[in-house]
Amino acid sequence: MRRTEPEGHGTVRHGPSLPGQGLPLLPGLSTALAQAGGHDGAEPTGGVRGLPGATCGYFERRGLPARPDEVAAAPGAASLLLAVTAALGGDVLVPRPCAAWWVPQVRALGRAVFPVATPAECGGVPDSYALLETVRRIRAEGGDPRLLVLAVADDPTATVAPPELVHETVEAAAGEGLHLVSDETWRDTVHQSRDTVLLSPAEMLPERVTVVTDLAGPFLPAGWPAAVARFPATADGAGLRARVLDVLTALGAHIADPVAAAAAYALDEPPEITQRLRASVALHTRVADAVHRTVVSAGVLARPPQAGRHLYADLEPLRPALGAHDVADAQELEDFLTARLGMPVPGGHRFGDDLAALRVRLSTGPLLGTTAEERIQSLLSPAPLELPHLQRALNLLGSVFDDLCDDAQRWEPPR
Repeated sequence: MRRTEPEGHGTVRHGPSLPGQGLPLLPGLSTALAQAGGHDGAEPTGGVRGLPGATCGYFERRGLPARPDEVAAAPGAASLLLAVTAALGGDVLVPRPCAAWWVPQVRALGRAVFPVATPAECGGVPDSYALLETVRRIRAEGGDPRLLVLAVADDPTATVAPPELVHETVEAAAGEGLHLVSDETWRDTVHQSRDTVLLSPAEMLPERVTVVTDLAGPFLPAGWPAAVARFPATADGAGLRARVLDVLTALGAHIADPVAAAAAYALDEPPEITQRLRASVALHTRVADAVHRTVVSAGVLARPPQAGRHLYADLEPLRPALGAHDVADAQELEDFLTARLGMPVPGGHRFGDDLAALRVRLSTGPLLGTTAEERIQSLLSPAPLELPHLQRALNLLGSVFDDLCDDAQRWEPPR
């Protein structure tokens, strides 16, 4: 019998991980990990050997200078966001949709989280007018909004917010006294860096912005959890950092020494790291563009991907065809596409989007090959889209969406 209620969907307890690179590990990272494997010392939270200096260098090269006493590290960005939320108190605002790991951290503390609509041209950054209206409504209802989390380079939408929009939203947030956490996990994966301007909120309003970067975005495998944060260079920023370190210590949120050594090596950005990052971004850009062309040609709505290893697709135009397969919401769409494509296709509800909306995030990493040899071929080939294994993966994707498109056209009423 068809379900008429979202029974069984429940609360999304295990959100999807960050879109992986799908590429073999670099030798330098393996060596750094192995060399630190015999160390059994306990380093202070946020101050793992070599990591503060490497973190400062990383931010400095991106126009965000920092001192070692203005940065911190934790085993994943989720730990940092949880600690910042706990330290600041109050209610939290996020764009809708947003990264799958943001909201669970806030709710784990028993805090209220309020989604804010994003503009048509991008995700990751709330519309400034919608933000002001949401803050007004929260306060009118007795709430206490204190924190806005945003991402200029966004997961899940793979868009980069225009600088003018970032200005408007940051100014609106500052006018309401909000602190901002800028999730910059994907800033180093912008596809067309010459044509896309990425402005960090910390460049605009350094005294009110904490920057968080999960190193699984640009550098490390997702199974090696490590993230870094940069706090404002003010007395309030120092106080916030101290409280965050207290929370991380209470949680036992230490980066394992071998992972910390690999993180420090990556953040120093030796040639091996920078060359791989450039090659990886170029490869995922080509594949993401091919995926975008494929789904759009089937009638799916999707913004052109501008960063990351993913894109966000809206299958609402194919609802009639999906209904014939008993697909009526995002969870059912996730199950349907995951089974047919043979790879994870998380539904939009996992990113705070409406369960009834037919939206999914498609990742490019699984398309690069099923073996290490195929993935290396994808990375090194001057024409990766012509490789047989990539062609097969894209053909399967195209076949699934084209079939839905054909079915949708048959379901259209005669004019």
